[in-house]
Amino acid sequence: MAHVVDVAAYILECLGSVSTMKLQKLTFYSQAYYLVEHGTPLFPEEFEAWANGPVAPDLFKRHKGEFVVSRGFFGPLLEHALTEYEYAAIDHVVGCLKNWTGASLSELTHSEAPWLNARSGLAPNARSKRPIAIGCMKAYYETRPAGNPVFA
Repeated sequence: MAHVVDVAAYILECLGSVSTMKLQKLTFYSQAYYLVEHGTPLFPEEFEAWANGPVAPDLFKRHKGEFVVSRGFFGPLLEHALTEYEYAAIDHVVGCLKNWTGASLSELTHSEAPWLNARSGLAPNARSKRPIAIGCMKAYYETRPAGNPVFA
C-alpha cells in the first residue's frame, strides 16, 4: 500500500511545482477516486476537515511552512512505491484537476458531503481536527457527484 507522501511525490513528478493547498486537495481526490474504483483506500493516512478543506496531517507535517513545493521536495520517488493501478488513479485525478487552483479545489471540497459532514456544527473558519470518514468518502463519491470532473 502506498503512503500519502508517495502520492504527493508522484503528483509533483507530474506537475513540477504546486501550492501546498493544491497538493493536499489532489491527494484527497486521489484517495477518493482510488477508493471508488478499487473499493480500498490508496493509502492509510487520514484527512482532517480543516477550514480550507481536507488536509492529511502526515503530509502537512512534511511541508509545513511552505506555500509552494516542487518535484523532489519529498526526496526521490522510490521505484516501487506505487503500483500500476495507483499510478493510473493518480494520473486520472491530475489530468482532471491540473488546471484548477488550490483555492478552487478548496471551494469544491466545501460543497461536498465528506468535508461538510465532518465540519457539521463548526463555524466556517473554526479550526478542526475532525477526521473525514473513509466510509463517507466512498459513499459520497460513488454517486459520481455533478460538478466534480474526477467522477464525471
